[in-house]
Amino acid sequence: MAWIVALIAVVAAVTAVVRSQNAARDANVAWGRVELAERQAKAADARTAALTDEIRQLAQKRIPAAALALSHPTAPVPGLREAAEVDGGSARLLTEAVQAARAAVIEERQRVDAAARAAMRGTSAKIQSLLNQSQQLLHELQHEYDDPRILQLDFRNELALRRTQATAVLCDAWPGLARQSSPLVEIVLGAQSRVAGYERIKVANHLRDEWLAVVARAAEPLAIALAELLANATAYSHPDTDVQVTVQQSGGRGAFLVVDDAGIGMDDDALERARALLAGPSEVLLTELGDPPQTGFAVVGRLAVQYGLSCHIEPSPFGGMRTILRVPAHLLTVLEDDRSLSALAPKAVHAHTATTAGAEPEPAAEREPAVQERNGLPSRRRRAPRPAPVRSAPAAVTPAAPPPPRTPEQAEASWAALQQGTLSGRSAPAAPPEAEHHDNKDGQDDRNCRNDRNDQGDDET
Repeated sequence: MAWIVALIAVVAAVTAVVRSQNAARDANVAWGRVELAERQAKAADARTAALTDEIRQLAQKRIPAAALALSHPTAPVPGLREAAEVDGGSARLLTEAVQAARAAVIEERQRVDAAARAAMRGTSAKIQSLLNQSQQLLHELQHEYDDPRILQLDFRNELALRRTQATAVLCDAWPGLARQSSPLVEIVLGAQSRVAGYERIKVANHLRDEWLAVVARAAEPLAIALAELLANATAYSHPDTDVQVTVQQSGGRGAFLVVDDAGIGMDDDALERARALLAGPSEVLLTELGDPPQTGFAVVGRLAVQYGLSCHIEPSPFGGMRTILRVPAHLLTVLEDDRSLSALAPKAVHAHTATTAGAEPEPAAEREPAVQERNGLPSRRRRAPRPAPVRSAPAAVTPAAPPPPRTPEQAEASWAALQQGTLSGRSAPAAPPEAEHHDNKDGQDDRNCRNDRNDQGDDET
């Protein structure tokens, strides 16, 4: 019996030991679970705090920076502050929120810009129509009255018309003027007459064919684009310097209009942006053109894409910038030589050399229409035919015919003679009262012309 009791005691002792070990193990497991729960709770709190900080940064910094980067690509856009504390799903959602905000901002800007373009397009069309009517009326007045103030009004009207055309082109509108196929040198003169600093622009004609012309559909767009380049060159260069324009012809590649100025130049960022605008991007928002808007290069780029032109800008040997406007061969044609060029059109270099070497000088009567008044303005006016000289009949006396309409050349010669007479009258020691009064009046007109010209500023493009 004793051994039975001993066996029972051993079994009871072993059972107690096993139970105590199991209890200790359960206690350790439970303690480990408590510690794990505490660690998980702390990690969850840390992730919640990090996610809260990321959401706060998203609202205060990342989305505003992403919106700013749409207008200023070099502006930095911050990323996640503590990427390790935010899980992959939360980080992906935060990134998608930034992209969604960017898309919403772009869509809203495009909608607002489209509405602004539509409003400006309609307004520009109405203003352009009124300016064209004013221009026609001023041209009629120039043939009826010899008043230099009419020329100044015509010039200011031309400046306003160029600005209106540029605005219309930038808003995807038609330039608003249809022209016939026009000689290239006359298009250059027309562009020169639309710039405030026209007297500083010097044109050199290196065309091999004097009658090289631009087809009708591209004539006015080319004049608008060149006028914008000339306005930019005169605005960014010193008033005492010249702007050189070279007209060249290059075989089957078309023609080139090279504009050189001695201005302040451009830094690398400005040059890169200018080249991007001249390349004709698919879309240019009005809000991206600065305040006040600098629209010149954007207008040239838009016209270049629409009509097949191309424009390149680079540093100029004169210290400023050089812009090269290329007219492809398919936009060029050759006119018949039965018409005459404008009296202000520069002669080709080779033609001028041949004339001075072997040709005889023209009579004074033939050279008189080419005289340009001292304070005159280049004007794009249709040339009227010269009146045929009336031959005297010995037997019959013909009734007096009404005087023929004045041509632009005759008006120029008339103003030159008037100014020459004014200068001669002022230099005389004594003059009758009537002549003195006439001289004072002409002198006042001349001073008014100079004062008006000083006011003809053109801002930056």
